[in-house]
Amino acid sequence: MLESIDLTLINWSRAQFALTAMFHWLFVPLTLGLGFMVAFMETIYVKTGDPEWKKLTKFWMKLFGINFAIGVATGIILEFEFGTNWSNYSWFVGDIFGAPLAIEGIMAFFMESTFIAVMFFGWGKVSKKFHLTATWLTAIGANLSALWILVANAWMQNPKGMQFNPDTARNEMISFWNILFSESAVNKFLHTTTSGFVLAALFVMGISCWFLLKKRHILFAKRSIIISSVFGIIASLMLIGTGDSSARDVATTQPMKLAAMEALYTGKTQAPLIAIGLIGDSNDDPVTPESEEDFLFKIEIPNMLSYMAFLNVDAFVPGIKDLVLGNEAHGIMPYNEKIKRGYEAQQALKALKKAQKSDPETYKLIRAQFEDQQWINNYFKYFGYGNYYDPDPEQLEKNAFKLVPSVSLSFYAFHIMVGLGMHFLALFIVVLWLTFKNKIETKRFILWTAVWTIPLAYIASQSGWIVAEVGRQPWVIQDLMPAMSAVSQIDSSSVMITFWLFAITFVALAIAEVRIMVKQINIGPKEGGD
Repeated sequence: MLESIDLTLINWSRAQFALTAMFHWLFVPLTLGLGFMVAFMETIYVKTGDPEWKKLTKFWMKLFGINFAIGVATGIILEFEFGTNWSNYSWFVGDIFGAPLAIEGIMAFFMESTFIAVMFFGWGKVSKKFHLTATWLTAIGANLSALWILVANAWMQNPKGMQFNPDTARNEMISFWNILFSESAVNKFLHTTTSGFVLAALFVMGISCWFLLKKRHILFAKRSIIISSVFGIIASLMLIGTGDSSARDVATTQPMKLAAMEALYTGKTQAPLIAIGLIGDSNDDPVTPESEEDFLFKIEIPNMLSYMAFLNVDAFVPGIKDLVLGNEAHGIMPYNEKIKRGYEAQQALKALKKAQKSDPETYKLIRAQFEDQQWINNYFKYFGYGNYYDPDPEQLEKNAFKLVPSVSLSFYAFHIMVGLGMHFLALFIVVLWLTFKNKIETKRFILWTAVWTIPLAYIASQSGWIVAEVGRQPWVIQDLMPAMSAVSQIDSSSVMITFWLFAITFVALAIAEVRIMVKQINIGPKEGGD
């Protein structure tokens, strides 16, 4: 079955979507956090009437607007790709996936686009309080927009609140609230948005430290540092908390992702967490039955992985081989059995379609299976695995290992994200303490560290998405639809051409944004905020 798949089409479609998503995410996190910080600054201005706070508000608002405009452009392209490159996916789950995207467009995007005009062009034309309200609503709208996108993504990671209709071969929503308030959706929204808050705080703090290095706008810079560092400390603590709850959710719903994040091949009780590690040469991707744990060096925290995953230091954390080959002692079904059951579910759907037109009695019998919850839990639950079926047992085992994501990429992305997160929190605390002690201007090393931490914030943010998306491969919808089934049946050359066109366009947009941002930063805030 796998031999008939056009891997070129799948790989280019995945590459194009990854390219678009990663460029889009260069702009989104700054928008999420900077909007709220601008709103805080304007609130202080309205309450105090101090023109220095108006200067802060208008300067950071200008950078917010530049970033917002380019983020919208890349986001629109991203949504269109679901119809062009992933039409089978859109058909399979359109009734569910389309709802959050529609709400995002109707409620959040219109809310942003309405009030952002007042936010930028309403100075002196509307009252201070109305303008402040518009600023807050723009910031809230940006985060509401992220909410609906992240709810849709969380559903792909852990499908809830739906049932499969075999007559239409589509998944249909049965509970909007189960989709919106699933543990995966809540964790995804809170962890992702707080990571955006941290990035925005580092952006403001880094630029403010640059002003101090240049001995320009001293009062402006110190006030910006205080706002951003306090905001960053709070956001970092929230990020740690939501990351902890996200890890437990992943351990339950996507255990293979957790095993890849820790490069854990053989399951363990009292499993340690690798704080720092370097994977050895014999541990390369792709994973095979012969693969073993191999580190050139590693520093472990005893029992921490078991506790992080299950709040129990004695808990068993399954490794990659336990999940693929099965572990009867811990009730883990092997992948080849899931593949067989998924294949049986797919065959049942084909038989239903055939009987629908010519054999009413057989149709009723098969249709009843799709309404039997026990059959759903035992067979349809593994529907997507059926794409990897092969009657040859040896080939079937090889196909099972194709369901393992890139271990090295997942491992390094996860540890880079966590390590940088710890650095960010420490930097916020140090910079805030030095500012209150009125010593920050003399600590050039700390100031330069803050400046060069800005690109590290973007690396950490992108690493988080690599963990989330690479760690769940090959699934587009966990356990139900792999990428090979989701892709549109179009010519791979057209995807290849558009990939390079998008790459050129996005690079040009990124260069344009950086140049405009740098120009505005060099100009600096204007006196009186005008």
